[in-house]
Amino acid sequence: MPTYIGLLKFTDQGIRKVKETTKRAKDLQDLAAKMNVKVREIHWTMGRYDVVVVAEAPDDETISRLTLGLGMLGNVTSETFRAFSAQEMNQIVKGLP
Repeated sequence: MPTYIGLLKFTDQGIRKVKETTKRAKDLQDLAAKMNVKVREIHWTMGRYDVVVVAEAPDDETISRLTLGLGMLGNVTSETFRAFSAQEMNQIVKGLP
């Protein structure tokens, strides 16, 4: 399954309820599992982003559905990127001239 990296920032609502952040992360994992998305890692970070999520999803539409649903809860905003393994990257560059 494709890998995705989500960079999350707390909203005003999310930071006011920051004590619930690990519970919300567990809720995210449970919701993701119902959508056939595997959340591999969740890290709380310092700096520009508050949380980094690494997940595997069947396709772009599924991960988009998950991140839109997460955004609707109002605790975080997100930026999501498709990530490629070394093996996948080898296949991509193989076709270069």
